[in-house]
Amino acid sequence: MHTPAAFNSFLCWCMYSTKTSPLLHWTLNTQQPSWALQSVLHRYTSSWTSRKNVPSAFPVIDGVFHPIHRHVFETNLRNSQICQQRYQEQRDKVLKGGGQNAITRHTQRNKKILARDRIRMLLDDEDYLELSPFAGMGLSYGDILSAGVITGIGKINGIWCVFAANDATVKGGTGYPISVKKQLRAQEVAMQNRLPCVYLVDSGGAFLPLQVSYIFPDKNHGGRTFYNEAIMSAMKIPQVSLVCGSCTAGGAYTPSMAEEAVIVDRIGTIFLGGPPLVKAATGEEVTPEELGGATLHSKVSGVVDHFAAEEKEAFECVRNIISTLNFRLPEENTTEVEEPLYRTEDLMGLAPLNYSYSLDVRLIVSRLVDGSRFQEFKARYGTPLLTGFARIEGHLVGIVANNGELTYEASLKGSHFVQLCDQRDIPLIFLQNTAPEPAHTFSKNKAESNSNRLKAQGSMMSAVACASVPKITVVIGGCHGGDSFAMCGRAFDPNFLFLWPNARVSIVAPGHAGAVVQEEHDAQQINELLEEESSAFFSSGRLWDDGVILPQDTRKILGKCLSIIHQQEYQLQRKKQPTPLLRI
Repeated sequence: MHTPAAFNSFLCWCMYSTKTSPLLHWTLNTQQPSWALQSVLHRYTSSWTSRKNVPSAFPVIDGVFHPIHRHVFETNLRNSQICQQRYQEQRDKVLKGGGQNAITRHTQRNKKILARDRIRMLLDDEDYLELSPFAGMGLSYGDILSAGVITGIGKINGIWCVFAANDATVKGGTGYPISVKKQLRAQEVAMQNRLPCVYLVDSGGAFLPLQVSYIFPDKNHGGRTFYNEAIMSAMKIPQVSLVCGSCTAGGAYTPSMAEEAVIVDRIGTIFLGGPPLVKAATGEEVTPEELGGATLHSKVSGVVDHFAAEEKEAFECVRNIISTLNFRLPEENTTEVEEPLYRTEDLMGLAPLNYSYSLDVRLIVSRLVDGSRFQEFKARYGTPLLTGFARIEGHLVGIVANNGELTYEASLKGSHFVQLCDQRDIPLIFLQNTAPEPAHTFSKNKAESNSNRLKAQGSMMSAVACASVPKITVVIGGCHGGDSFAMCGRAFDPNFLFLWPNARVSIVAPGHAGAVVQEEHDAQQINELLEEESSAFFSSGRLWDDGVILPQDTRKILGKCLSIIHQQEYQLQRKKQPTPLLRI
């Protein structure tokens, strides 16, 4: 196989030879290169755009249930069914947006298309990955459904793009602290995975009573979204904006800083202060269209680049803009992916009710990976941690999965394996189910053992933090204490982090506060608090993850995430330039 390095050498030879060969100079500089040169160029360029995977013959992992575990499986299954019912209730609530009255006002009075229908018009299909759909639920200042902005990753003309669509039916499109946090997370995902961004702007500005709480003053508040736009543009990550509603106050900067912007006539407006503010300040009465409408900004100010008479035309325009991006997508792989040998529906019974109901994590792995094939690494050492190689939807991955407490040996094993995957540029999948409470120290020998364990866990944390390969974390059970950091928790910056509905996220698990609190009464109160605040839905409502996913959907979502991560390999020019693209 010829490599890009070899092709670079070939180009150097071409550049040198043009000085001595008039024929070759003509061939390289005319629009009709010779057949011979075309064939050579095709030979070198096609060799890495249509690469084949190295054949693998990983052994099949045992995923058969033992009858002795049947009662554990059935208990987990009942709990998963309850969790799934709650998941569906939350999902139904989110899909209704701001309620029927708000939807009627949005569609009939304002003549606008609903946010989710806009997303369908923008994308190639409905097979997209929505990020944190339950964000904004159960907050101290009320339910802000989907945080007032729908974010996700979908294909536009075959290219995976991050989208952020304001839902004006939720609180009139007003931005809350959780709205800012969700949009920043979408931009972070775009930056990590080098994904083009499309903003569907229909915003009523910030909710002023909470402006001090995550909206305006600090580094990672609202202004950071505009900073990120500029930085991503400089990194050659495209920024496209569609104004399909109001862009008031700070929201006006989103389209003005985009590389290309589209506005819809009689619907889209851009201004720092609207007509009421103008009247209050000057006494002048002016319409929104006169102050900052599509005609003004496309013909006079030049803030936008494309004028659309209606929303349908605007979405076609955005799709055309995306088609100009410099990507060379690979040919569609027609090779059939091997499905797991065991039913993915069984994962409902493998999602643990609590740590005591955890079964061998190999049973879960066997239902996630292609052909249930898994090449285990250090199988006899550090057995509370399962490590090894597999394929998911054809993508080679390294898997790190809790199978007990993260001991000294398990931590050293995890550190070794993470560094090995980093050395080979293999993405890492973490299946997290950590111990519910910290290790106890009852003797001098135990104290020494725990000290060694602490050092080994620190080594694994360093390996995970410094690994440059993509990392995806799925919390399949508990996410507790320091062990969760070593298993690439949120603080360790995974590309994606998802929770199963049964997951628990807290310093110690509910019922285990007595391990760290001496007073029985205090321990009881803390346990009650942990029971409420450790649930997956509480976590997702505060955007501590990228979404709650059903166990049976995990394989499909992991496959999608891996495809998204790999797309950056097909962008033809990724070098950061010293200056960003500047607008007029």
